[in-house]
Amino acid sequence: MRRSADLPTEIAEKSAWWRDAVFYQVYVRSFADSDADGVGDLEGIRARLGYLELLGVQALWLTPFYRSPMADHGYDVADPRDVDPLFGDLAAFDRLVADAHSRGIRITIDLVPNHSSDQHEWFQAALRTTPGSPERERYHFREGRGNDGSAPPNNWTSIFGGPAWTRLPDGQWYLHLFAPEQPDLNWANPEVRADLERTLRFWLDRGVDGFRIDVAHGMSKPYGLPDMDPRAGQGAGVLHDNVLDPRFDDEGVHEIHRMIRKVLDEYPNAMAVGEIWVKENERFTRYLRADELHLGFNFRLVEAEFDADSVRQAIESSLAAVTYVDSPPTWTLSNHDVVRHATRYGEGETGRRRARAMALVELALPGVVYLYNGEELGLPNVELPDWALQDPIWTRSGHAERGRDGCRVPIPWESDRPPFGFSSGEATWLPMPHEWAGLTVEAQLEDPESMLSLYRHAVELRKTHEAFAGEDLEWYGAPPGCFAFRRKGGGLICALNTGGAPVPLPPGEVLLSSGPMAGDHLPPDTAVWLV
Repeated sequence: MRRSADLPTEIAEKSAWWRDAVFYQVYVRSFADSDADGVGDLEGIRARLGYLELLGVQALWLTPFYRSPMADHGYDVADPRDVDPLFGDLAAFDRLVADAHSRGIRITIDLVPNHSSDQHEWFQAALRTTPGSPERERYHFREGRGNDGSAPPNNWTSIFGGPAWTRLPDGQWYLHLFAPEQPDLNWANPEVRADLERTLRFWLDRGVDGFRIDVAHGMSKPYGLPDMDPRAGQGAGVLHDNVLDPRFDDEGVHEIHRMIRKVLDEYPNAMAVGEIWVKENERFTRYLRADELHLGFNFRLVEAEFDADSVRQAIESSLAAVTYVDSPPTWTLSNHDVVRHATRYGEGETGRRRARAMALVELALPGVVYLYNGEELGLPNVELPDWALQDPIWTRSGHAERGRDGCRVPIPWESDRPPFGFSSGEATWLPMPHEWAGLTVEAQLEDPESMLSLYRHAVELRKTHEAFAGEDLEWYGAPPGCFAFRRKGGGLICALNTGGAPVPLPPGEVLLSSGPMAGDHLPPDTAVWLV
């Protein structure tokens, strides 16, 4: 499994498999259920590998499937080196890896190093001991402020709402930047570092090809835990400014990533991509130095409105962020933490039409693309009833924020009524809308005009057509509300019209369009590839 000592890392990575790969994020709970309990699982994924091969993706990113009480649907990890029975067991994971590899599909998995579950054996041991014990040094336990210690140690807030501190009966407080069931680990403690290295090797030795690192800008905490500036953005999906917000992007985090990279470099072709919500490109670039992460999620495209100027600015900013490091840009439009882009871009048909256009823009760009399960079907967010909501954001916000459940509804595979082949049982962990009958894989697979067919065609062209060569873009002049760029190496032209009227096409032969063309004009809400 180890990398040959006579093959320098930098040479191996120049042609590494991940540099221009299309990844597919599998939200494990919602992809496919094999045992009729209404929750997706590892065997369900394995049964659908043929579909993923047909779609043309080269790698999967699996969200957490580890042992967990599921306070945050698996991101509260009680044992990072075992499979929760809800999802299967280690043998099922090994079968999934073997079958995926036999189809030429890589497997990457989520790593959650910022925090553990409060049911983790370490935290339970800390609760049984007294203040100042070695067990409590693995986390952030502090005395409170005020004469009686009844005020939290600082003013930090939780990403899920409310204070980031919970007080124990003995008077001490513990830090949790997310839910109280997710206490933050103390990365100044050598036991914490040693345990993560053990976890890395455990899964790498089982054949995984890499990791997506959750909250990769977290982990390290500044000395003294100073107060955050009240002007700092709060909540999930916010680009953090470390000048105002000391909770994240502390300089010490880079030492942790260097430790992770040192382990990964011992394994052939292993990679890591970080979830990095930082505001400044210069701060972002630090995570992609030669001895840190291979890739970093830059969420500029997620935050861009459906507007040509906004999208172009996001693209240029993301390209600029990797100009001085040997790391390709990483693009995504949706994930399990944000509103699906088919809904962000508008209601109903308008949103779907714009989502089709942005799919072509994203897949035309140089670098790495991450698709979120269901986007290839054009799935919108679902307005779920109050009784169905499970996201801790819903509870922590006092039911003021509905949370992320709307983008996590299970995938519809077949038939004309729920659960649409997702499960052989009747109930699913989140209810599925009857309106999805026309969005199933079965309904779209043989329809050449469907969203699924568009994705399949686009992914195939991206992998095989010579026009997609090159890492640099050249921008054309374009009318207001539009843009066009060309891949310098191969010559592909991608044009987008977000305006209100058709515009003339750039010169070239149409390779693929996101919707019907208007002769030699590009209609509104449409993108096109030309060669």
